[in-house]
Amino acid sequence: MSIDYIVSSLQPLVFDGPAPYTWERFAEIAPEGFIAEDGSFAAPPRWRDLETQLRNAMAVARGGERFRRQASGCDLYWQGRVAAAFQEKDPLRRETLLDRVWWDAAGELTPASSPLSRGALETYAIRLQILIRRNRISKDAGDAIFGRLTAAAETV
Repeated sequence: MSIDYIVSSLQPLVFDGPAPYTWERFAEIAPEGFIAEDGSFAAPPRWRDLETQLRNAMAVARGGERFRRQASGCDLYWQGRVAAAFQEKDPLRRETLLDRVWWDAAGELTPASSPLSRGALETYAIRLQILIRRNRISKDAGDAIFGRLTAAAETV
């Protein structure tokens, strides 16, 4: 199947919504070679560079300037968005804002002139990974982990 057909037939992704596919199901839908045999996604070079810029901005926001990696390009827009997210005091809200930055940055892979291109499929794959990770987060699971940690601390 052609990439434009695959992209046009995918279920839409909504940032705060459920993931419409598991990663395994997406791997079945994706064109051959798009997802590696081990299930990993080989991100394109332009994403790896943007990802490095975002990680650098996060390192600086956390006070770890020394952890910056070499990246070509410097986008002050993304640095500003990451810095703004780190101003949020509520950790869950901060993570949501950071996920939104990653979500929006993934959109950079889709050329405006080719909305059904390989870049659009790459954007979809990255955003699907974000949704799958976000869907694993729940208040009940967090409360259970917190309960186990505090119970372990009380016995010490």
